[in-house]
Amino acid sequence: MELREIDLNLLVLFDALLRERRVSRVAEALAISQPAVSNALARLRRLLDDPLFVRTPSGMEPTPLARQLAAPVAEALATLHGALNQRAAFGPHDSARVFCIGMSDIGEIYFLPRLIAALAEAAPGVTLSTVRNAAVDLKHEMENGHVDLAIGLLPQLKGGFHQRRLFGQHYVCLFRRGHPLDRLKAMTRADYEAAAHVRIVSAGTGHGQVDERLARRGVQRRIQVTVPHFVAVGHLLQHTDLVATVPDKLADALVEPFDLVRAPLPFAVPEFAVNAFWHAKVHHDPANRWLRGVVAQVFAE
Repeated sequence: MELREIDLNLLVLFDALLRERRVSRVAEALAISQPAVSNALARLRRLLDDPLFVRTPSGMEPTPLARQLAAPVAEALATLHGALNQRAAFGPHDSARVFCIGMSDIGEIYFLPRLIAALAEAAPGVTLSTVRNAAVDLKHEMENGHVDLAIGLLPQLKGGFHQRRLFGQHYVCLFRRGHPLDRLKAMTRADYEAAAHVRIVSAGTGHGQVDERLARRGVQRRIQVTVPHFVAVGHLLQHTDLVATVPDKLADALVEPFDLVRAPLPFAVPEFAVNAFWHAKVHHDPANRWLRGVVAQVFAE
């Protein structure tokens, strides 16, 4: 197919359908009628010889071809939009921009204090807000420009997103000082399995993968408490004989305030990559590029 054969507006509509999955929402977003959306989709189907979207109870489900085209179309539109809307270079020191960053509770504990300190010097007028990865549809919010950047272990952000590795995350064992495990020279797998554990189920992140990998290794933890986030872990460990398996960066942040001890796991668990993610639409945006640069400068290893 030649480019002259296709109307650019059809690609804009295609991109909107991928985000919204409903004709009514696309019509509202593009300020056109629903019949106009249906007619444009019919034209695009004929051009590409594919249904592209199939109606389901949950909305318009993209076909394999539509999924294959999603990222290239989004990036092409973003590049064209950037070329047509050239902006002056971002001046951080004079900016009053509000940036929204998606992160987990671990991110708020580990990343946020360091990031605030870095911005206080470089961009004193810039304001940060955060959203929990589990509390919003992060993919949708970033596609629509409501979230500028996301940081963490986020396997759901794939097509249409760029990413940069910040560091590899290892998992360690964490417990209170004076815990029976604290008296051992080296913790064995039997010691680990015999302890009472707190399991953290952090929805919207990839931290559940550690549970899957432990299960595949046949590790049998005695789970006494399950919590939906990491915020309470320090308090729980400080006052009980519970043991937690947590990312090492979080352990570093909790050891001193809660008088805890970190120990290596008595078996190998592969590291996980912690990345910064941004949507293709803001890849060339000067302000977003500056923010990504600050994050990389502070956290990339």
